[in-house]
Amino acid sequence: MSPSAETSESAPAPQRPTSSRIPTIPFWVQILTGLALGVLLGWVAKSGDVGWLTTTLAHIGDLFVQLLKLAVAPLVFFAILVSITNLRQVNNAARLASRTLLWFMVTSLIAVAIGLAIGLLSNPGAGTGLTPKDGKAPDEAGSWIDFLTGIVPTDIITPFTELNVLQIVFMAAVAGIAALQLGEKAEPVLAISRSVLELLQKALWWVIRLAPIGTVGLIGNAIATYGWNLIGKYATFTVDIYVGCALVLFGVYPLLLSTVAKVNPLQFFRGAWPAIQLAFVSRSSVGTMPVTQQVTQRLGVPREYASFAVPFGSTTKMDGCASIYPAIAAIFIAQIFGVDLGIGDYLLIAFVSVIGSAATAGLTGATVMLTLTLSTLGLPLEGVGLLMAIDPILDMMRTATNVAGQAVIPILVSAREKILDREAYNGARSISLDTAATDEADANVSVPAPAAA
Repeated sequence: MSPSAETSESAPAPQRPTSSRIPTIPFWVQILTGLALGVLLGWVAKSGDVGWLTTTLAHIGDLFVQLLKLAVAPLVFFAILVSITNLRQVNNAARLASRTLLWFMVTSLIAVAIGLAIGLLSNPGAGTGLTPKDGKAPDEAGSWIDFLTGIVPTDIITPFTELNVLQIVFMAAVAGIAALQLGEKAEPVLAISRSVLELLQKALWWVIRLAPIGTVGLIGNAIATYGWNLIGKYATFTVDIYVGCALVLFGVYPLLLSTVAKVNPLQFFRGAWPAIQLAFVSRSSVGTMPVTQQVTQRLGVPREYASFAVPFGSTTKMDGCASIYPAIAAIFIAQIFGVDLGIGDYLLIAFVSVIGSAATAGLTGATVMLTLTLSTLGLPLEGVGLLMAIDPILDMMRTATNVAGQAVIPILVSAREKILDREAYNGARSISLDTAATDEADANVSVPAPAAA
């Protein structure tokens, strides 16, 4: 061997030159920065009566919400369709689906009970200075007739153009069940559906990364438009909503995780925090769905089951918007309008919260669910107008609670059915959105895992 050859073989491999990179700012820091900047700019716009700044903040917030809503209709359809067909890869699929629905109802009942208790103890409508004249009836109101008859669309186009998520869920469920019945004959359609779903999720990741900027607009506009005086009028009501959601988020869920699933609750928050914080900012369960599904899988829930439970929960599992909020809001409105509620009314509130939660459908706001509750109780719908101004501030905490519940239930069911990967759960950690997006792309091209035992 020649010396040159020896030198060539023994020489170390050339190293890739290291380039100085700007450290990536953690997403939670970006969110907090957006919140702080939104508060500051909103205060400046309000105190200085800076009209152009208020308008700019409103446009920024509206554009972010519009981008989220743009993906809602197709995302819900293809997510539900694909998730239902994914159940065929899981043993005892019917049992898992029924247990999931059962736990949705149980936790909703607990949440509405907490909301009623807080409302009765705090009397949120007392001392506000508000009168029935301050209210205004909404343009659209929910009723049981509308809810039941509105599930079935009159055509396949209108639900997408008018963003009727409940009808979209119905069509997706029918298509998914039909695909299961057809078997291999439906595989070409399912292949296209999976590809479209991946495309939508990729596009939604880009929107999600804009959340800190959207936060500036949403928070800033709320403060610039309504100011702190508004929060003062609704102080008790606002505190009630936040306390009720906090009790469910940091009390009920950890208790269920430790006693039913027998896992460490703190580990849940460590793994699920990216989804919870994004839900707080975006105010959209559907918009947060890709992150929720990713953190749920990282917490040990089998992919095949998570791909069903999370999309299903994103449109129907609403402990914040459909349980705590309408319970306290109904008491608040009844006190403003001088209507006495009895035990039967409180039972009706619980019934509406457990059965009618699908009316919220994962969109920002819970107006439909509130009008459904008020119409069931016979309370004036003008009461909805009393709460519209404060709704954006309330909706952040409500949606964070919703999304946390959408991740908790699959963990509970998986643990009870002994399909939870406890090693993955115990090793889960908080991830950045970039990491989650990369993992999602890798998972979508990977070979499907074997059916869970």
